[in-house]
Amino acid sequence: MAKELENKAKEAFFDDDFSLAVDLYSQAIQLDPTNANLFADRAQAHIKLNAFTEAVSDANKAIQLNPTLSKAYIRKGTACINLEEYHTAKVALEKGASIAPEESRFTNLIQQCEHYIAEESDSLSGILSPSGPKTSVPSVDDTHMCDKGDGTGTSKEPQRDSPASETNEAAPVRPKYRHEYYQKPEEVVVTIFAKGIPADNVVVDFGEQILSVTINVPGQEAYLYQPRLFGKIIPAKSKVLVLSTKVEVRLAKAEAINWTSLEYCKGVVPQKISVPAIQSERPTYPSSKSRTKDWDKLEAEVKKEEKEEKLDGDAALNKLFRDIYQNADEDMRRAMSKSFLESNGTVLSTDWKEVGSKKVEGSPPEGMEVKKWEY
Repeated sequence: MAKELENKAKEAFFDDDFSLAVDLYSQAIQLDPTNANLFADRAQAHIKLNAFTEAVSDANKAIQLNPTLSKAYIRKGTACINLEEYHTAKVALEKGASIAPEESRFTNLIQQCEHYIAEESDSLSGILSPSGPKTSVPSVDDTHMCDKGDGTGTSKEPQRDSPASETNEAAPVRPKYRHEYYQKPEEVVVTIFAKGIPADNVVVDFGEQILSVTINVPGQEAYLYQPRLFGKIIPAKSKVLVLSTKVEVRLAKAEAINWTSLEYCKGVVPQKISVPAIQSERPTYPSSKSRTKDWDKLEAEVKKEEKEEKLDGDAALNKLFRDIYQNADEDMRRAMSKSFLESNGTVLSTDWKEVGSKKVEGSPPEGMEVKKWEY
């Protein structure tokens, strides 16, 4: 049954009915969810509908199921180039080229990525190109990878921007979960209010400027949220946290710019965020006086006065004992503590060899005696 649906989907694709092809591939995937070719071919149908984020998601799934499927890397690279995610596209294409080195399309697309990356490097940081988006990479060259039937037939070259692809666009699906976001100078935090979802049911993929969140709920259609982001992120530093009441996605900004929205807006020029300089570690305190005090100098003077202070009587004796204990090694401290406690405060020895192996008896002052209290 899944094979029959796959063949019908390929027929619809070559008839330029890309929306029907997506529907048929989806039905086939429900019957055969581990078939990497179905996801890769549905990705190509998504590309024809300009649904590039969905194409990236399907290509990623195909790669996950079959890491050696070269056409999945072609489709991921093509979709990412159309999303202007040139670094992500180049990584995928280079991986595919290592699997199928004889395939010339990998070389051509990698060269396009390098060209666009060089253009980005020459442009001003954080400013969108005034000339508008670059021309989309045609996906016509990839059509023969979606062969009709058993792959022996002759391929057709449908036009991506044909009227059929415009009129057959899938209707937007209402989100199952509410989401919102807030931002800091260094990151954007996206919150999806999905309660009671196990962490194993949440799959999040990060791209250069794309986020893909899939939440699988048993017995229900999977929730998909795949926006093209306002700005670029650092995938390696981005992370996801699944809580009992929500799914929290933290996107590490590639640049310190203000996101006026979560999703990409054509023609909006990002504004850089001015990060305040790091101040000295020691805080300053408000004062009505025109002169400020050097608290470090004042602290040093107080410590010096305490050290040089002349004490008399018990205060001088206690200071002497404190100084001895402070400058003593571990054995001397043990000897002082043991002798002082066991003698009820009448003996203070610094020789651990002398007091360590025996009980220290009390030695009261002349004219006094030690008494034991009975309870």
